[in-house]
Amino acid sequence: MPSADEVKTRIEAAIPGAEADVQTADEVHFSAHVRASAFDGLSRVQQHRLVYDVFEGELGGAIHALALKTEVS
Repeated sequence: MPSADEVKTRIEAAIPGAEADVQTADEVHFSAHVRASAFDGLSRVQQHRLVYDVFEGELGGAIHALALKTEVS
């Protein structure tokens, strides 16, 4: 199971200019606040899709849930 630090590192590595704050109580349910210049001009749905794509195939499995808050930095 991934840790909050691993989820943070993966988001920041995959999305240019991203800064992520990731929390988890049980290493299965995560919440993340992600700021990135790459979100500029994207709808909230598109911003969330960029983050969810980082974990394609893992959501609902090793990462049971990922609650997101995104904003342009």
